[in-house]
Amino acid sequence: MTQHIDFVYDFCSPNAFLAYKTLPDVADRHGARVTYAPVLLSIVFKVTNNQNPFQAFSENRQKTAYLSHDLHRFARMRGLSFHMSPHFPVNTKLAMRGAVFSAGKSWENRYIKAVFEAIWVHGQKVDDLGVLSEILQENELPVRKLREAMFSPEVKQHLKDQTKAVVKRGVFGVPSMFVGSEMFFGKNSMADLALELSRTS
Repeated sequence: MTQHIDFVYDFCSPNAFLAYKTLPDVADRHGARVTYAPVLLSIVFKVTNNQNPFQAFSENRQKTAYLSHDLHRFARMRGLSFHMSPHFPVNTKLAMRGAVFSAGKSWENRYIKAVFEAIWVHGQKVDDLGVLSEILQENELPVRKLREAMFSPEVKQHLKDQTKAVVKRGVFGVPSMFVGSEMFFGKNSMADLALELSRTS
């Protein structure tokens, strides 16, 4: 029986990007299938009284320096391309609506990869609709349909509803991953996620 991993993410999180890059290997090793759940992290933070750790610890230079070091070390040790976005904190509202629209479609993974890498590898400004459209075009994605979806009331509502639904499951930030009802938070919980998959296989 195939196991499932629900991956809760927002493109605005560098930790979500790094988890996204390492998750397929974990899933493949355990024969698990990944389902992607796009959410608006700003709403998650608001509802759970949480905030970006770089903002939460903005007055603690040692802490913020370590957070940055941890991101780059994680990427370096796994041979991943990663650069802190020059536009951080990143506004990903339009991109996340596109992610909702792409869910379940044959090009969903291509869309997710294109946007994540545009932000955290190439430093592009995805809240600029023109820039985002160029990214979609370069990756042979349906630009017109995606642009229409980004302004669709139904898509907007779906994203809000999905965000509220994951909060009810216990999500307070991203990346969050579920195996059944068991939640794993953050890129550094990947080892425990793998152990859970081994235990329940």
